[in-house]
Amino acid sequence: MTTYRFSTGETIKHVVLILGALVVLLPFYLMVSTSLKAPQEIETNRGGFLGQQEMMVDGDCVRQGNAEEDCRQRPVVYNYTQAFEKAPLLRYLLNGVIVTVSIFIIQVVVALPCAYALAKLRFRGRSLVFGAVIVCLLIPVHAIALPLYIGLAKAGLTNSYAALIIPWTISAFGIFLMRQFFMTVPDDLIDAARMDGMSEFAIVWRVMLPAAVPALLAFAIFSVVAHWNDYFWPRIVITSSQELFTPPLGLREFKGEMADHAYGPMMATATIIVTPLIVAFLLAQRRFIEGITLSGMK
Repeated sequence: MTTYRFSTGETIKHVVLILGALVVLLPFYLMVSTSLKAPQEIETNRGGFLGQQEMMVDGDCVRQGNAEEDCRQRPVVYNYTQAFEKAPLLRYLLNGVIVTVSIFIIQVVVALPCAYALAKLRFRGRSLVFGAVIVCLLIPVHAIALPLYIGLAKAGLTNSYAALIIPWTISAFGIFLMRQFFMTVPDDLIDAARMDGMSEFAIVWRVMLPAAVPALLAFAIFSVVAHWNDYFWPRIVITSSQELFTPPLGLREFKGEMADHAYGPMMATATIIVTPLIVAFLLAQRRFIEGITLSGMK
């Protein structure tokens, strides 16, 4: 029988990690639990995690809408059907996919050649350019929101996909992350490609890109999560076209359209919005960790 002994320091570390995990998981627990409960269970904070799946209180039908069938539906069915019926949720999800995928693809097209040049090419001012990339990492989005909006407004691009995509097509973080990864690629591999007659651009897309898949997956997680969950920028540039609402912006409008105490459908909507990100991260978890680790190597 194996006996495990933990030192005081290790015990403290595990306690801190467990407490941190609980703090992170608690909002998700409340979100999913609320999406499974009836309004009376939410208001009285009872029913456990799954709720009792009853729409009745003291034998009286608890109406959540005008339809008679509301009284015969289980809360989990009602909440998730309302998420799609009371707002064009599928449209919001489609907009989120279009925006996040477009931003990521363009970011990769820009970041890979830039990162390759900063990592493997020798030219005057390279350190200065890399320093400018680092400085850009320090600039908060909110500081440049107003000039970006004014520029898009003068160009007539507000209330369009372009307004949601164009400002984020150049990612300083993506350039930095890929540059750090490319620094780990042996120069001999690049020299061999040059001896075979490949151009620098061909080396980027045919040699460096396949090698950078772990780092790209790590960057994809950061990029997709940031722009899928972004509420600040879409709220600024999308003011009159509900057809262009992204999932977070659509969730806010969903709240405005629903009756009072519609926390169940709202949490069901939030659960649907978050689920694709969680599934994508779990599928790419190993490569994500690998990409982060390799990108930090010198």
